[in-house]
Amino acid sequence: MARTSDETALRLINAAAGITSAPAKADIVYMVRHFIQATLPHRDPGPVPVWRKHNGRLTLTVTPYRDETGQPRYPYGSIPRLLLFWIVTEAVRSKSRRLEFGRSLADFMRLVGLNPETGGGKRGDAHRLRQQMLWLFRAQISISESEEAWINMPLTEGGQVWWSHAVPNQQSLFGSFIILGETFFRAILASSVPVDRRALHGLRRSPLALDFYAWATYRVFTLSGRGCFIPWTRLSQQFGADYADSSNFQKAALRSLRRVALFYRGLRYRIEPGGVRLLPSLPAINPCGSLPFINGETVRPAKPRPHKASLTYPPKPTVKRYE
Repeated sequence: MARTSDETALRLINAAAGITSAPAKADIVYMVRHFIQATLPHRDPGPVPVWRKHNGRLTLTVTPYRDETGQPRYPYGSIPRLLLFWIVTEAVRSKSRRLEFGRSLADFMRLVGLNPETGGGKRGDAHRLRQQMLWLFRAQISISESEEAWINMPLTEGGQVWWSHAVPNQQSLFGSFIILGETFFRAILASSVPVDRRALHGLRRSPLALDFYAWATYRVFTLSGRGCFIPWTRLSQQFGADYADSSNFQKAALRSLRRVALFYRGLRYRIEPGGVRLLPSLPAINPCGSLPFINGETVRPAKPRPHKASLTYPPKPTVKRYE
């Protein structure tokens, strides 16, 4: 049964109300900057040979995996985003390109915020997760600034996924794992942005809300003075590729921003004619290790940092949480 807007609002309010303390170390997770500046599809793009997303001069290009029938299979929706948060976090913590998933699909589902009790059918989380894992890991991804400057960034160089989605709790005889692509791994260690896992869990059913949460967390560190005005045309270009009607995108974006603000309580923004102004805000995660806001306490925002949506080739691995 589809959820009503009132049920969704109540679920989000209750989930946000449960966050009353600073995140524990285990609650701090990461996303690589490249997938904040240019995001994956929200919906299935369908039988197109290539899918592109633009953000200013940056372009994300996804060439899909093709199944045994030759049909293109794109990673889309919330699940690939939750997978990327897990992958980036594990790589930051382990400093290893080889990531182990474990022997039980159910255990891994819980780690990325999905429910193994939804069954192994086509609509169950287990089936959708296994599909999206294969489609994400086997897609070819590149990021370009122009015809003369680009980075090919395959997420993986190889891996094995032995789980059965039909029986998520069944233990596999062999471990499942992936080996991250070298360029992707270097990008993770060079420029990953920390976010709160509890917010991701509350927003996990909306890919647009997940995108706006990661984006707001990142952009807060670039603000100064009166903040930054972002026109609807720019936001639509960055986040609204799946919306044919700009007015529908604006409604969805406003709804997502309101949801994000429930979990990111230090976020300040203002709707102005023609767009949104991000105002100087308290960081979602304090880079010094402690949360600078609890239930509305007033604390000086972090020092603004410069922002530029540009292409930079990932350097050799060094850990930098903000870029």
